[in-house]
Amino acid sequence: MHAGNESPAPAGPAEARADGPASRRRDSPGRASAIGGSITRHPLLWGSAWAALLGAVIVLAAFLDWPTWAWALLLVLLVAPSLVATIVVLRATPRDHLAHRESVFGHFFARYLTLVLAFVAWSGSVVLGAAISTSIQLAADGKEDELTGIGFEVLAALTPVAAGVLWAALIVRCSWFLARLRGWGGVPAATEVPVSLLEGRPRLRRIVIGLAHPGLLLATGLASVLLAMLAAEVEFGLVV
Repeated sequence: MHAGNESPAPAGPAEARADGPASRRRDSPGRASAIGGSITRHPLLWGSAWAALLGAVIVLAAFLDWPTWAWALLLVLLVAPSLVATIVVLRATPRDHLAHRESVFGHFFARYLTLVLAFVAWSGSVVLGAAISTSIQLAADGKEDELTGIGFEVLAALTPVAAGVLWAALIVRCSWFLARLRGWGGVPAATEVPVSLLEGRPRLRRIVIGLAHPGLLLATGLASVLLAMLAAEVEFGLVV
């Protein structure tokens, strides 16, 4: 009976089960918590990765000629994180929240740019209207009964384009306001976002402000507009 000759005792049932399926199930919440913590610390990085992934899927869909409903779903998923976060932030922000921080020059210069853009839009609509009228007359080939039908078909094809242009203007406007409200940082330390926004949930507030980034909203929003207009252009070409 020497101590040096004693062999280690075999592992008991409790120790044998320590590395079993139950242990792996206990590790799953830990991994989920780690992912949640990473999203909380780097919301902009995760939002950019999501946009890149959806962009790759959209390119794949273009090569594989996916149906229109699949394209629409991909576009919605592309812009959804940043757009939803932006809506949450802007909905909690009063309209005059930053009014007292705008200079007199900035106020008048913004109105000047608005008038210039309005004139350009009006001029473009006049030229486009004349071009559409000529195209319809040429397509109808002098047949009066076909003018109305072709006109409605062209109108239906151009409506998505007009909606896309207005959507792009809305995206740019929201991005400009977000830049003033929370800056361009990924997770800004100090912002002008109202304190009442998700006041009792600081982690969710951090994620929402991080995803409501002006650059991310611009990239995903304008990309969705461009893709939608390209699809509408294809439909318009088929109609004409």
